[in-house]
Amino acid sequence: MTESEQPSVPLSTLLADPSLGLRRIAGPARDHLVRVSTVGTTEIEDPTPYLVGGQLLLTAGVRLPRDAEGIDTYVRQVVAAGVSALGFGVAPVHEEVPPELIAACDRHGLPLLRLPPATPFVAVGRAAYAAIAEDRNRELREISRARSALATAAARPDALRAMLAQLSAHTGAWAVLHDARGTELFSAGPRPASPTPGRVRDLAVRTIARVRARTGPAGHSAPAAAADHQDGTHLTVHTLPGADGVTTTLALGQAATTAPTLVHRQVTGTATVLLALLTSPRYALGTDTHSAGALVRLMLGATPAEVAPDLAPTGTTENDTTETHTKETEQSWVVVRGHHTPPRSTQAPQPGDDPAQLATLATALRTPYLHVDGAELKALVPSAPAARPEAPAQAAELGWVLGFSTPASASDLPYADRQAERALQRAIAAGVPAVVHTEDPLTVHGLVPAADARDLARTRFAPLDRAGAPGASVLLGTLRTWLSLHGSWDRTAATLHVHRNTVRHRLARVGELLDVDLQDPGVRMELWFALHWLPDEAVEADEAAE
Repeated sequence: MTESEQPSVPLSTLLADPSLGLRRIAGPARDHLVRVSTVGTTEIEDPTPYLVGGQLLLTAGVRLPRDAEGIDTYVRQVVAAGVSALGFGVAPVHEEVPPELIAACDRHGLPLLRLPPATPFVAVGRAAYAAIAEDRNRELREISRARSALATAAARPDALRAMLAQLSAHTGAWAVLHDARGTELFSAGPRPASPTPGRVRDLAVRTIARVRARTGPAGHSAPAAAADHQDGTHLTVHTLPGADGVTTTLALGQAATTAPTLVHRQVTGTATVLLALLTSPRYALGTDTHSAGALVRLMLGATPAEVAPDLAPTGTTENDTTETHTKETEQSWVVVRGHHTPPRSTQAPQPGDDPAQLATLATALRTPYLHVDGAELKALVPSAPAARPEAPAQAAELGWVLGFSTPASASDLPYADRQAERALQRAIAAGVPAVVHTEDPLTVHGLVPAADARDLARTRFAPLDRAGAPGASVLLGTLRTWLSLHGSWDRTAATLHVHRNTVRHRLARVGELLDVDLQDPGVRMELWFALHWLPDEAVEADEAAE
């Protein structure tokens, strides 16, 4: 991330905060253009070795030079180090801002703020970081809205034109798609006056040629970007990632009267990937378009229930309404969680590095929907509603311990995922290759209404929200693992890849916040019951957003 992309806030925002009482007394009047990315405090004669740029530097002048020449040198040094503004707190060292400092800041173009005695330095930092966080949240909301619009456009019959139109609307730039010869295929947004379109075309042709010149021996090429700024116009070009082993032949060009922001770059990056998908040979030939479209929709906000019919095994036709309805209503999924534990005597390759192992595992589980991240596995297996999952022997031979959920509809996948995770923990604790989750109606879980059980779980673990680092989610995960391993400190530490003292510290914190004795079997039983019904925070956040 470049310095210009660091989260920051305009200096004018801090000056407008009445609780701070800040006042600019020197420097140019361009407070809305000056960006503050961090707030620092210094009382040393030369703070430049400790500055990274973009700071609002606060000082009470404890070690400020006493003569005008020394003050001028101080200001010149902090300006050279990239300080955005200087804040001077009056009292107790200086009753007022030294006039020599005011003159030096005016001379070197450094905004100088006066902090009244009632404003502590920490209050300025707190206000700055709160404003930065709010600005970042606004950017994330803008990115989310733009990505949703791009995903909707990608599903339209005129997907390329629709996507360029949405890209232009959310970035304020003229958007154009060029081929390697410079032919303008599609464009959207207000067309700039000549010679800007020609400059975008020439930049696109040169960038595509440069990428194709360094294409690897397998025919794959990495996407590249180029930019040009001239006469108040900002030009950018992004080559589309090579798809299906084909060298890049298309480029997305943009022309705007303002420099692209971080939001614009994020939105353009999403559009580039989607355009590459829409223009790939596999998509153009109509091969597996349902699965590709489902993946795009899922990545950009669609729910699992909405995309599940396109991922389910084929075998029905669009004209057979009865069969299609049956497929959509009866299709279920089994969630699989796995952990790789190869025998100590073997030097097995790291999971995910061996394509043959991945292919074998996918074949054994009978699903293409498989994700391996280091030693962790997640998979979705299409299933009939009443089917009982079976653990394949090949998985154990490859060093995998697996946990299976019961078949669930797409809308219940988060709950099935928790079933699979608990089954995996039981398999690890028991030292067996796999455990399949079973539903037993004669358990306590079957006696308590689900809504009441979820409310109990929320209430029971609410005190953990007051926990500091490492956070409530880490404490809950440690507690769940420790209980699933029958209170074994060493096995819990090994499973979580942390030191056993870290496990003890976390659980001591859990016991303190919940005001319970974790050595009491009754308490453990109660907490295990509550953990079973604790709602998934990510799912709740998604539901709240809808």
